[in-house]
Amino acid sequence: MDVNAAVAAVAAIAGACTGVIAMLAFRWSERDQARPTRTSLHTDAVLPPGVDTVLSVLRSSAVVLDESDSVVKASSAAYALGLVRGGKLAVEPMLHMARDTRRDGEIRQVELDLPRRGTGRGEALAVSARVAPLGSRLVLLLVEDLTEARRIEAVRRDFVANVSHELKTPVGALSLLSEAVMDASDDPEAVMRFAGRMQIEATRLTNLVQELIDLSRVQNDDPLEDAEPVRVDELVAEAIDRSRQPASSKQITMAAGGTADLRVWGHRGQLAAALGNLVENAVNYSPAHTRVGIAARRVTAPGGDQIEIAVTDQGIGIPDKDKERIFERFYRVDPARSRATGGTGLGLAIVKHVAASHGGEVTVWSTEGQGSTFTLRLPEAGAVRDRPSRSGHSPQYHSENHQEPLTAPEVLP
Repeated sequence: MDVNAAVAAVAAIAGACTGVIAMLAFRWSERDQARPTRTSLHTDAVLPPGVDTVLSVLRSSAVVLDESDSVVKASSAAYALGLVRGGKLAVEPMLHMARDTRRDGEIRQVELDLPRRGTGRGEALAVSARVAPLGSRLVLLLVEDLTEARRIEAVRRDFVANVSHELKTPVGALSLLSEAVMDASDDPEAVMRFAGRMQIEATRLTNLVQELIDLSRVQNDDPLEDAEPVRVDELVAEAIDRSRQPASSKQITMAAGGTADLRVWGHRGQLAAALGNLVENAVNYSPAHTRVGIAARRVTAPGGDQIEIAVTDQGIGIPDKDKERIFERFYRVDPARSRATGGTGLGLAIVKHVAASHGGEVTVWSTEGQGSTFTLRLPEAGAVRDRPSRSGHSPQYHSENHQEPLTAPEVLP
């Protein structure tokens, strides 16, 4: 009886100990789960209420740092700019700013040039960084990418400088010539000579101002607001008529042809100016007794049929090193020749903007000493159009000087 009682007592003690151990283990587990881990310190839970929502809608790159300089929160733009790597802020000047702000609570701002990651290009990434305290322990870093704004500002400065230089030349010439006319008032022959020069400079100044106005319009206006189906043959006829006098003086034959009844969709005035600039350049940069051809055709493209208008000359051609820059404003392959022909350096820039605003493009093929072909590609208008004849013969180019017709291979390289 005493043995059974002892066994029962031992069993009761063992059960009690097991219960105590299980209760302690459960309490320890609960405390362990409630204890913040290393990972949980860097989650959104440590951010003040509403901050995460605000950061998600900011256009700037955002980074939140804790007291140990670890990244608590970073936007995808911050990673894209290379600001955060391995959970740490990778830009040392910004890190120093964050530490100073954490120490004294003052807001700081600075502009920095950062190297681009993985591009292999020498140009820097311009950013504006602003650091502010966020609560008692966190620091907020906002970074704005200023690279595009700086590029636009540089383009604006260059444009103003170029315009000032281009305007200064004819204005200065007119001032000198007017003084010469006054000094030669008793010499009718000299007065006539200087007056003729003044007319040339005045015409150059007028052309420059007009092309500046045209460039401003094509850059700021939406051509598709007043868009309409425009007949290509009418554009070609207008471009030829515009350059008829200078072509005649150099005995240059202008020929037009290609597929008939083509239409493009766009602003008639801008399209006429663009094609007129291409034909005018072809005439100005072609030697005497040569040909300038304008050909139009329909080509199939993934986004819909397009119209190609090619202007071909037998002029001096364009060096390979200049082909990428000829569409820049005021860029000239041969500045001396441009001054002699009255060129402003804006014609091809206008063509490029007109093509882009109409959903098209302009390209160039050229070989020095053999001539050039500028091709303007534009979306075809959705109107009913006549298909080419079933005979399969290529249309011929009819010369306005009644010389032999030019076939397509002779005009289009």
